[in-house]
Amino acid sequence: QVRLVESGGGLVQAGGSLRLSCAASGTFVSISVMGWYRQAPGEQRELVARIDKGGSTDYADSVRGRFTISRINAENMVYLQIYSLKPEDTALYYCNADLYVSDWSLRNYWGQGTQVTVSS
Repeated sequence: QVRLVESGGGLVQAGGSLRLSCAASGTFVSISVMGWYRQAPGEQRELVARIDKGGSTDYADSVRGRFTISRINAENMVYLQIYSLKPEDTALYYCNADLYVSDWSLRNYWGQGTQVTVSS
């Protein structure tokens, strides 16, 4: 019905930059909130950043100032621009979205994740 597909992950040296992309496709009316989460080995999944329909954003303290989330509503896309990568940023990064599959039904979806690995 609905799927989220991430791209843009890879192996990067510390201090480098990366841009992650997430595309929503399928049958839905609109997207409410979109966000990025990450999960490192042995750790819980955590919120990295999120953005609502109007462009209001939230960031984890650990990434604020280095990561920027943005979206293009007309294309059902969300992006995460990352600067000054650190080894501790290494994790699987997941796209997440709250979207309306009908005028009255709000559902939450996850992508499969894209790996970001930062070498020191």
